[in-house]
Amino acid sequence: MSVELFTSSLSHLFHYRPFLVTRIVSAMLNKFKNAFFSVVNNLDATSPDKNNDIGPNGEPKLPLKFPYSRPHFLQLNGEDEIQVAGDHAIRPIIVPRDITKIPWNSGYAEAVNAGKSLRNEDQARIHVGYLERRHSDNGHSAETTEFHTPPSTPEKDSKTQRPRQRIPYVYFALFDGHAGTGAAISAANELHCILHDKLMDVIHHLLPPTDTGECAQNGRNQVLWFPEREISVESFIVGALEATFHEMDNLIAEDRFVYRVTGGCTVVVSLFICGKLFVSNAGDSRAVLCRGRKAFPLSNDFTPETERQRIRKLAALQPELLGGEYTALDFSRRPNRRDIGQRLLYREPHMTGWAYKTVTPEDLKFPVVYGEGKRSRVLATIGVTRGFGDHDLRAPNSNILIKPFLSSQPEVRIVDIEKEAIYETDVLVMGTDGLWDVTSNERVAETVQRSLEQFPIEDSARYRYRFTSAAQDLVMCSRGKLNERSWRTADSKSATIDDISVFVIPLAAYKEEYLRWKLEMESQTVRPETKEADIPVSEPAASLPTVSVASQPARMTEQPANVNGTPAENETALSDPSVDAVNVEKDEGIVVMEEEAVGPPPSEGAVDPLQLPADPEKNESNS
Repeated sequence: MSVELFTSSLSHLFHYRPFLVTRIVSAMLNKFKNAFFSVVNNLDATSPDKNNDIGPNGEPKLPLKFPYSRPHFLQLNGEDEIQVAGDHAIRPIIVPRDITKIPWNSGYAEAVNAGKSLRNEDQARIHVGYLERRHSDNGHSAETTEFHTPPSTPEKDSKTQRPRQRIPYVYFALFDGHAGTGAAISAANELHCILHDKLMDVIHHLLPPTDTGECAQNGRNQVLWFPEREISVESFIVGALEATFHEMDNLIAEDRFVYRVTGGCTVVVSLFICGKLFVSNAGDSRAVLCRGRKAFPLSNDFTPETERQRIRKLAALQPELLGGEYTALDFSRRPNRRDIGQRLLYREPHMTGWAYKTVTPEDLKFPVVYGEGKRSRVLATIGVTRGFGDHDLRAPNSNILIKPFLSSQPEVRIVDIEKEAIYETDVLVMGTDGLWDVTSNERVAETVQRSLEQFPIEDSARYRYRFTSAAQDLVMCSRGKLNERSWRTADSKSATIDDISVFVIPLAAYKEEYLRWKLEMESQTVRPETKEADIPVSEPAASLPTVSVASQPARMTEQPANVNGTPAENETALSDPSVDAVNVEKDEGIVVMEEEAVGPPPSEGAVDPLQLPADPEKNESNS
């Protein structure tokens, strides 16, 4: 019996209005769908049942490397709470139980999709670590913690009585999975570990030698020769991030032969280290710096639309990747047999403009990048071009692998927080594409600012929850509310049906913490005859901000952002990839610090870097 016939029968029998019956039927179907999802989800867990160990073709099913879970800092207890968080009909907004476990009381919120996939395929990770160099025969060592504690005064080595030099760092990451949860879960559990090892490999470049003539050694007691040309500390950290992304993708490729690793994922990472913020992005998740009601993107979306030329060039250079079924040419419209012999506008892979070409039978093949805007796809299959996984993904009805056209290389951007005048309302917003699909950068900044204004500093009981509330408001803004049979935003437009995950990270708290750590490190290394009062404390300049871009140049302007995040329409645009770094100086018209901010004006805020308007509850929890 069809839904329409069933609805008509109910209307006739019970004299209900049709739209009421429709809502009843919709609720019944949602309950059935949720019950079905619960059964299917339970089948994913490892089970001793022998039938669960057999694959679809009769071969042994591979075990899971990591069981499905939600982010550890949410502190969900048991499978029951995980299933409640994944209710596709209600789509509850989930926030952490104890925000003191999150660095700087940062905000996080998430909501599951509306039935797009069986489970929430987004994953998130927070990690606090220390890079430590000890004066011992073992070279350097490492220390990590699950939850955040402010850096303490450096301890002394028990053998040499020298201060242990260590660099604290804080890591936030979002992973947006597709076609399964395997790749996102693997990256959430392993990416930060790989990054820690890569940073430890260059710790002697991040920390200066403590003695004249001291040789830097790694854990294998091999001498690390310093390069002849000068290389900045930032370049070593950028290199560690790029190497980490590449190794993570290779690890997933190897693991898929031993473990069940499904699908792929995009990734955006924010690393706070050495007084700077490093944002690494591969995919269509996004990081945006919000200062007042202005938004400044710190990442670009990597989609078939934004990387159309790169993919077409690769297809032209290696035509064997197309399997004889696709073409690297781009026509103004897809030609058909009636167009053979006619002249159509087209572009070669090396062209950005258009020219005319006489259509031949070879031109009737499917384009390697099909569609426009958000609907563009690589080989008519996938809508993102960077990330992890997808090693076995193939084009429809063919054996053509799509992975050669995808990349794990991140775009890394740097913000020098130490040198900037940062206010209490300056935040970094990280979100998966479920947030950005229906919410522009400017609306995100306005929503955050409006939410923060609801928490006056005098109300100490609520003040600490302001960033969590902002994250919750952002998720609500994109998720909307269920209206009859669809999800609608507050302005009655279509809301996202995708998973949504959002971080709201305060920058002032990190700057305050970093400056205190730096002062303590300087006091530990001062000469005995130097008085403590003589230790100079560098003050951050109150000038306009400088943003460094690694690997790709960018420029921050006041032009509104496009929701698609295309370089041609966004505030930041990719241009020459050969440029390693670009400094956006004051004379380029940046007006970030001219924006009204909650807190002291620049002339007052630059007097003492440690006297930022602080949350009394935060200081109490950090102590």
